[in-house]
Amino acid sequence: MNKKVQFIDWGLVDYQEGWTMQEDIFAKSLAIKHDNRINDTQAPTPNYLIFTEHPHVYTLGKSGKPENLLLDEAGLKAKQATYYKINRGGDITYHGPGQIVGYPILDLDNFFTDIHLYLRTLEEAVILTLGDYGIAAGRYSGYTGVWLDPNNDKARKICAMGVRASRWVTMHGFAFNVNTDLDYFGNIVPCGIDDKDVTSMARELGYKLDMAKVKETLKNHITSLFGMELA
Repeated sequence: MNKKVQFIDWGLVDYQEGWTMQEDIFAKSLAIKHDNRINDTQAPTPNYLIFTEHPHVYTLGKSGKPENLLLDEAGLKAKQATYYKINRGGDITYHGPGQIVGYPILDLDNFFTDIHLYLRTLEEAVILTLGDYGIAAGRYSGYTGVWLDPNNDKARKICAMGVRASRWVTMHGFAFNVNTDLDYFGNIVPCGIDDKDVTSMARELGYKLDMAKVKETLKNHITSLFGMELA
């Protein structure tokens, strides 16, 4: 099993450009797995952990409802936002500056072949990161992602998740609100949940965070939990 992982921070990247780059990496990994199976070889499949931020954009997953976007074309233009229907699971969400978007493109044959465990491990990395900043977080039964006060009527989501996997190769991932402009969530029904709030680290702590430091903390937790060897 190849536990070596290349970490890349794309910085601020247009959503469509980032999606195209993801698809290219994803397809190459699948091609290696296909060749290994056909030729009975064992060429190692690569693994990537990609962090990025996107300009204002709304994305709708395969199981999402288009009506959960509350803006028309004119409204999107006024908000300087774009909109894409994409091939991950989940409903609608928002990406924007101040948010850590994580795209682990991993061959889970190199780690563990369990999508449920994969999602829970990503959640745990975010929960541990928040704990390092004094924010208690957890899971909300029946939903993916990371929540604050999940067991009462003040439940609010701080990290959304939606993934795609084929032959145990993953793409898409998570959106972790650090310094995110939460007003943009008012233009959607986030993740199709209309009775819960959305929050960010900046809102909870009352000040803006150093994005580089939060990324480093999160990267270290992901690396440790998955047993990765960062290239």
